[in-house]
Amino acid sequence: MIQGPRTRLAALLLALSLAAPAGAANLQISPVSISFRAAQTAAGITLQNLGEQPLHGQVRVFSWDQKDGEDVLTPATDVVASPPIMEVGPNSTQTVRLVRRNGGAVAREQTYRILIDEIPREEAAASGVAIRLQYSVPVFVQPLDDKAAPRLAWSLQQKDGAWFLHLKNDGNLHAQVGATVLRTAAGKEFQVSKGLLGYALAGRERAWRLAPEAGAVLQGAGQLALRTMVNAQALDASVSAAAVQD
Repeated sequence: MIQGPRTRLAALLLALSLAAPAGAANLQISPVSISFRAAQTAAGITLQNLGEQPLHGQVRVFSWDQKDGEDVLTPATDVVASPPIMEVGPNSTQTVRLVRRNGGAVAREQTYRILIDEIPREEAAASGVAIRLQYSVPVFVQPLDDKAAPRLAWSLQQKDGAWFLHLKNDGNLHAQVGATVLRTAAGKEFQVSKGLLGYALAGRERAWRLAPEAGAVLQGAGQLALRTMVNAQALDASVSAAAVQD
């Protein structure tokens, strides 16, 4: 798992931001995901204030990686946001510009998270900012190869009494995993996720801890069928369940 307080805090920030929709309260954000083409150096996010009071916020850019099956965020320097501090007037819009400082082509997709924090007006200029709401926008820098794709391998592992769904992505493009169901040869089903499960980034591995009731379906099941959505396309795969020996 993630080691050190800084990376644990980054993972917590990501989890909190994923829980906040890209449109809530009076703030609407568009687009909800950004993809830079291989040679593209700039893009924008539009923030729309639908309310009658001004909104204040800050924009931070993080490199997004995955280590030991977990998401990790670290402050980015090669992608910057302007302006980093903003005020969006009532019934108005504000564009945040994202710029790649090193705008060259990449062989493997690069990934970032833009965290947009809505903060109280009186604290907008303060050093200790209390975040009211937080939104997260994934950013992908596409590789030069226009045929790049995820290459996926699934596995189910039981460790310390809990089941984990592992996804290894050896490809050059991320895999966005949606609604996912596991089915045994006997016809028993376990719904892993009704909607977005998460991402397996290019060249990385992601693990999701399953709900305790998964044990009743998976214990002794051996080979299972997996049906999921990857990058908005239906996918069927075979997955085996095994215990991990410490």
